[in-house]
This record gives sequence, structure tokens and C-alpha cells, in this order.
Amino acid sequence: MKDFAALKRNLKKDASALKAIKVALLGDTATQFLAKAIQGAGYEFGYNLQLWEADFNQVERQVFDPSSELHEYGAEIIVIFQSAHKLLGKYNKFKGNAANFAAEELNGVKALYDTLASVNPKAKVIYYNYTEIDDNVFGNFANKTALSFLFQLRKLNVLLMEFAAEVPNFHICDISSVQNAVGKSVMFQPSVYINSEMVLSIEVLPEVAYKTLHIIAALQGRFNKCVILDLDNTTWGGIIGDDGLENIQIGALGIGKAFSEFQYWVKKLKNRGIIVAVCSKNTESIAMEPFEKHPDMVLKMDDIAVFVANWENKVDNIRKIQGILNIGFDSMVFLDDNPFERNMVREGIPQLTVPELPEDPAEYLEYLYTLNLFETVSFTEDDAARTKQYQVEAQRATLFEKFANEDDFLQNLDMVSVVEPFTKFNTPRVAQLSQRSNQFNLRTVRYTEADLEALAASPEYFTFSFTLEDKFGNNGLICVIILKQQSADTLFIDTWLMSCRVLKRGMENFTLNTLANFAQEKGYKYLKGEYIATVKNGMVAEHYSKLGFEPNDGFWLLDLAEYQNKKSFIHKK
Repeated sequence: MKDFAALKRNLKKDASALKAIKVALLGDTATQFLAKAIQGAGYEFGYNLQLWEADFNQVERQVFDPSSELHEYGAEIIVIFQSAHKLLGKYNKFKGNAANFAAEELNGVKALYDTLASVNPKAKVIYYNYTEIDDNVFGNFANKTALSFLFQLRKLNVLLMEFAAEVPNFHICDISSVQNAVGKSVMFQPSVYINSEMVLSIEVLPEVAYKTLHIIAALQGRFNKCVILDLDNTTWGGIIGDDGLENIQIGALGIGKAFSEFQYWVKKLKNRGIIVAVCSKNTESIAMEPFEKHPDMVLKMDDIAVFVANWENKVDNIRKIQGILNIGFDSMVFLDDNPFERNMVREGIPQLTVPELPEDPAEYLEYLYTLNLFETVSFTEDDAARTKQYQVEAQRATLFEKFANEDDFLQNLDMVSVVEPFTKFNTPRVAQLSQRSNQFNLRTVRYTEADLEALAASPEYFTFSFTLEDKFGNNGLICVIILKQQSADTLFIDTWLMSCRVLKRGMENFTLNTLANFAQEKGYKYLKGEYIATVKNGMVAEHYSKLGFEPNDGFWLLDLAEYQNKKSFIHKK
């Protein structure tokens, strides 16, 4: 992480080639330096943040005035910083029952959000939670009485979390955890605040800016989806091939506790939907032994999506893992205790994230916590099943090698798909795919649950979700289509995105057959597509031409009068 001076220097660099994002910043304290830090951090993340900053303490005026500069600007992302210090001032002047203070403040936040959502429904709001201030009026008894400011402040942070859980476009930037990490004396300097109304110190601005950018990046579809583990001295202490099963270090005693706690962290990531893979220089049967036989192992073979253990170099093995998972290297994290292996992987696969683990395994977790490697803006029940889906994909890859041609392989899979419009049940997963899909995404338009609910209710749009199941298992919802009526005879393909784990199964043909048949039944004559190039979606640059669309003034047009269903081994369920 760069310091404030380095972030400020980024503002002088040419960012015109980076992705532009319109961001608005509103605060009840001085935010000039925070604005510079956020913009500078944006450059580090590969974004050209076109940041508009409201005047000092103008949050309510900018939000509630329909003719304000904020609404005229039309930001994609709105960052709101209402400080705990101003909150304390409001508490000191509060005329009602102090026990109701947090609820009243939450109502104020809701009013801000509701107004923003009504004027700019596609905007995402990032709201900074409140750092702790203990005025010590009640001492430790503050934790037992709702009349204390500390009680109300903590309650407000909980209420904000509950509100954010219900509202897809409202995201909390947890700067309270930043204060917990760096200490209040680093976070807040009283003399600076008194003289300048600046709540955040210069030293902590990069921490806050990077935390803000993690959310912005996640909203742009940048996620780490996979963690790849080395084994010896990373997942357990010792070398399994030399020390033997009984002598590796895991469990509740000594340094083994550090490795067990590390495994619990990885297990939680897996349960959250992060893919866990193994890449180890080992004999496979020996490397698997702790997962299968050691009583203190937290991670089991069922937790591992892809297990690669051999004596080949790790760069080639990670490429093998990537080929099976079919996700980008830039969404993978590799954890290895060996500096030589880390450097070799960094040089061989520069897109990969390779943290510089501390020498002492006891420090692994605290270091990894600070990196925030697995930011997300959504979570669904489908995420928990992801490991099983990738394990099954490895079985399919093995089966494919037994067939002489692809058609025989696809026919043998017995594939079926459920096709249905967006519903209250599948909308969370559709939104997640919209946020996460980068490679197979023709236009890369991001939609939240609220956006999708509005589209599904509009007579101008037709929505489709596709699942895919075969004899090995269910891949879940893997393809999303949004059609927009552009004219009386043309449907425009607003969104066509698909999970990369079902590539080479003929899903493209099945999807187009479904769309063409639907359009023909509705009396439309043309399907119109568009490909908008991004850094990551080059794999679908020829998508429409391969499916028989003709170029048409920057778009792609399919004449339905001449359409014949394409070959597909997928059947509608």
C-alpha cells in the first residue's frame, strides 16, 4: 500500500487509458485530502476515478435538493462519510429519549438512500460506518445502558449492517475496523480536527482509500475466486514426505495451532464460495494422506476442488489448475511459504496474486487479514456448492479424454437445462453473475438485484435464466439473457453472459435456439447483438459471427426468417 504522498502523485499521471468511473464524495467534515487519496488509489487499481466532491458539510442539501450539483453529476458510485465526531455533537444536542438515538439516525440514513435511489436508481452508495468514541460518561457501564453514546454508536453500526443486508445498492465501508487495526491515535488527531475539521489523519487516508476501492473494484466485477495452497509448511508444519503423517504440525498445541487456525480460515472461504485448490511438490498419494487420515486436519479432500501434487514446476501446475477451473489468473491467489517458489510463480504468471507470507507461520493469518484478498458485494446459497461443481468438472475432463470426438462426449453427458424468467428465487444469483462475469460477457453491463427486479417488471424487457445439469451433477444457474424490445420487429440482446465453467458444452447453441424460437413466436424478425470489448472478454469477440449474425453498423443482426436450430445436445427440462 502506498502512502498519501505517493497516491497524490498518481493524480498527475495520465489515466485516460484506464476505465472511467464517475464517483461522488459527500461528507460532514473536510474531505479534500480523502478525495485525493481515493482518486490516487483508483489509479493503483486501474481506474480513472472522475471524482466530484461536495462542499463541506453539504450532505443533506446535495441529496434532498433535486436541482443540486450531485444529481446533475449523475455519479455511478456515491461515497458518504458522516463522522462519529459529528454524530457525538448531534447526540449531545438530542432532545428525545437517548435510547432512541440510533434508530433516529438510521431513519436519517434511510431517507438519504431512498432519495438517492429515487433520483439515480442505478447508483451504488458506499457509506462509511462509525469509528468508536468512548466519552466515558458511564465508564464500563456504557455497555449496559442504552443511554450511553457508546451503546448508541455501536447499535447504529449494527442497524446499518442490517439495513445494508436488505438493500443491494447500499454498501458499508468498514472504517471502524481500520481504527481497530491502526489505533485511534493514528486514525484521529485532535489538533488537526480542531483546526481543519479533518477527522482522518494523513497517515490513515491510504488505508481508508484502499478499503473504499476494494468495494468499487468488486462492484466492477473484480473478484478473487480461488485460493491455491502449497502444503508443506503452508497448510501444515513440516514436510509430509520426510516427517511422516504422525509428525506434521497441526492441532491445538504449539505452532500446530497456527496451521489449524489457517485451515479454519481457508475452510470458511470455501464455505463462502471461494474455490480451494492444492499445488504441491509432492508424491500425490503422500500429499493426500493428511486430508484422508490425520485426525486434526480441518481441511478434507471434499474441500479441495482441484488437487495437483507432483514434482513438476509450480508454474505449469498452476496453469493446469487454471485450465480445469477456466477462470482468469487475475482472480486467483497463491499461498506458499517458500520465497523461491513465490518468485518463480510471480515471474511465470504475473497476473496471479502471490502474497509475501511472513517467515513465522504464527503471523500468517494476521497478515492475510490485512490484505482483504476476497472482497465481495454478494453471497448466495449457490456459492456454498461451488467446490463440488468444480470437482465434478474435473471428472468431466477425465471422461472427455475417453471419447474419440466431442459430439459423442456431449451426447454421453445427458445434459438438461431449466429455462425460466427472472424470479424472486433466482434474481440474487443472476445479479451475482452480472457482477462477477468478465470473460463470457458480451457487453459487461452490471446489474444489482434492484435493477433486475425493475427489468423483470418492465414490458419492454424479456428475461431468461438457464441452468445446466448432466449425469455428473447440477451446475446451477449458469447463463443470463436480457432482451429489450428495440422496435416492432427487433429484439436487442442487452445482456448475454455465461459462466466459463460450462464452455464447450454447446450452451451457446442451445441458448440461441431458445432466443430465436421465443422471438419468432412473439412475431419479431430480428435479433440484434452488440459486443463491447473489455480487457477480459476477448474470448467472445467473435461470438456473434460464429453464431451466424451479420455485421450491421457496429452491431450484429440475425435474420430470424432464415434461422434453423443449431446442433445442441442439451434438452429443455
